[in-house]
Amino acid sequence: MNTTTTFSDNLFSKDLNKKMPNEFTSKLSHDKNAIIHAQKIIYGWKVKLIILKLRISVLWIAISNYRNPIIGVKFLLHVINLRRATKGKVIKKMVKANEKYYMGPYVPGWNGKAFKSFILSEMNNFNSLDKPVNRFNNVFLAITKKCILQCEHCFEWDVLNKKDVLTAQKIKEMVVALQKKGVNQIYLTGGEPMLKLNTMIDVIKTYKEATDFWILTSGYNFNLKNAEKLKKAGLNGVIISLDHFNPIEHNKFRGNENAFKWVVEAVNSALENNIIVALSICITRSFATAENLLAYMNLAKSLKVSFVQFLEPKPVGNYFGKDVSLLPAHEAVLESTFLKMNRNKSFKNYPLIIYHGFYQRRLGCFNGGLTGLYIDTDGDINACPFCRIKNGSILNDDFDNSLTNLAKKGCPEYTIAHY
Repeated sequence: MNTTTTFSDNLFSKDLNKKMPNEFTSKLSHDKNAIIHAQKIIYGWKVKLIILKLRISVLWIAISNYRNPIIGVKFLLHVINLRRATKGKVIKKMVKANEKYYMGPYVPGWNGKAFKSFILSEMNNFNSLDKPVNRFNNVFLAITKKCILQCEHCFEWDVLNKKDVLTAQKIKEMVVALQKKGVNQIYLTGGEPMLKLNTMIDVIKTYKEATDFWILTSGYNFNLKNAEKLKKAGLNGVIISLDHFNPIEHNKFRGNENAFKWVVEAVNSALENNIIVALSICITRSFATAENLLAYMNLAKSLKVSFVQFLEPKPVGNYFGKDVSLLPAHEAVLESTFLKMNRNKSFKNYPLIIYHGFYQRRLGCFNGGLTGLYIDTDGDINACPFCRIKNGSILNDDFDNSLTNLAKKGCPEYTIAHY
């Protein structure tokens, strides 16, 4: 297919509906009109105003804590350049949810408590502070090996549905250990974390004051009743995996004929409870065309989600030993889509795209123990979900020593980012 297609609002909108079963399109139309959405994508002068206020608040935090206006201004300029590099120069869109403003699911919303903690952590990385700050911005915490799907790209494939070793108590101990170091956001994953619903509710309710919590899910069991329970416990957001705009293709990729239906139910259930929603897609070589990406974004827009995360396939888990990595031509299509849909006015009502590969190729990786890490279903420490090199256990080993070893090993694919 031609990968140089010109983007427009109407491109493929009719074809998108043709590729979906009638029963789905009618249900989607009913659902999206029945729900009052409290999340809103903002664009233009509203974003400029919020960015101005955000920068003033960051400068105030910096000057107040550095007690040196020159260092404070330098830090602000550093943050501006860093955000431009990760977002593709000018930030044109943001999401307003729960009276906070978000640039993505991996930076706490401004102007919340977690955002200030995030800024203090960034300040300490830039120029050391003489006060305790949170060690981590993002930690992915896998709480179960169990899953009802057989996903083509599963990075936990080798341990999938084996006996769980993490009890509810051990999961709490891990969260406590992370909060002792300081962590702004924890992403509960698996396996399928919704199989541990009661444990997640207990953990979120108990530890939400110091940390924002997100869930990474296939959508399974994320119904209206459970979404209400999670919101009441204090859940901030949910990242739902959707790997194709065509229900049949998504179900095939996920190994379950109900997978697409679960996604739609999960999105609607989360939105009705004002839980921030992101979709996540693993973009294979065959999917990486401008036409497919736009069809997917049309669907994401119709579902009213706030963010879409582009993930590149990695040769780990079920993909281990397979030639799945994207080629430069595929990366170019993704980067073009990322920049155009986040910046062009014609796409101002579309979800914001988060694309880690874009900034990793330019700045390096921010995980690897720098500002984040991945704790697997054995409680072992890894650089990220795709860098599967165990570096000790958060439960049994010296956490500080494990982090030092992790930082030394770094990321096998990208350099570790430097401040």
